[in-house]
Amino acid sequence: MEEKKKKVVVAFSGGLDTSFTVMYLAKEKGYEVYAACANTGGFSEEQLKTNEENAYKLGAVKYVTLDVTQEYYEKSLKYMVFGNVLRNGTYPISVSSERIFQALAIARYANEIGADAIAHGSTGAGNDQIRFDMTFLVLAPNVEIITLTRDMALSRQEEIDYLNKHGFSADFTKLKYSYNVGLWGTSICGGEILDSAQGLPETAYLKHVEKEGSEQLRLTFEKGELKAVNDETFDDPIQAIQKVEEIGAAYGIGRDMHEDPEIPNYRTGRQGPKLVKGMTLAIEPMVTVGTYKVHTLPNRWTVVTNDGSDSAHYENTVLVTDNEPELLTLV
Repeated sequence: MEEKKKKVVVAFSGGLDTSFTVMYLAKEKGYEVYAACANTGGFSEEQLKTNEENAYKLGAVKYVTLDVTQEYYEKSLKYMVFGNVLRNGTYPISVSSERIFQALAIARYANEIGADAIAHGSTGAGNDQIRFDMTFLVLAPNVEIITLTRDMALSRQEEIDYLNKHGFSADFTKLKYSYNVGLWGTSICGGEILDSAQGLPETAYLKHVEKEGSEQLRLTFEKGELKAVNDETFDDPIQAIQKVEEIGAAYGIGRDMHEDPEIPNYRTGRQGPKLVKGMTLAIEPMVTVGTYKVHTLPNRWTVVTNDGSDSAHYENTVLVTDNEPELLTLV
């Protein structure tokens, strides 16, 4: 009598690590693999369809999309909007806030189908491994946790080579990156940014710049929730947020910490842009022991003095209003 295969649920994003995990567990370990994509609002219908197609090509016996967008918004995101919550007063809390809801959905599904194991693609380098592991330990205590990328200490190239060897055809240029896509933001890891002296090429981005110039964005809130974008009303705040993302992504907004127009907080001898209501400015004084002249390193992030002297930097974010400016942060 043939031994019954063990069931494993793979938290499947469609990226390199989870693609490798599905194929390896099916081919090398003989698991009955259930690929589950927990969507917190960042995947398009086209991307989800591609995920499903690839999951079956990789050896999954079943693929499901677990849509937890509404749960994520109602239990987390709307409160971050209420409080204008930013990590370090600087950028939205996207991946870390979404992970717990993805983990909850995966754990519930694993319990529902009676899975023997749950697998995820986290490495040993970040906090995602803790978010996933702790959630699974609490909600599915009798289920084994498998993390091939972490436990086998795999490089991205080793995973690519394995998939290639076993006939999985994909855009391996894209697969060298890890994408975390959600309603509140997208993060990209791997590739060039593993070297702090490099930045990402345009091909690494999931959405590309399609517009230049500027346009006005008008947001209408009711009781703290986004209800209209440029006078287009939405019954569902989630759709309103997605509309803002659609508009901003076309200009490449959100890729860099600081966006144009740059307004120096020192005299340049020229008249700068007029400050108008609605502008949000990051005012960032930099105090140096030596020269005031600085340059940015090739990683497009680190700013150093030209003479190598010590310097200190802090910032505040200020909103321009009709009356007094409003201080949004105090760092």
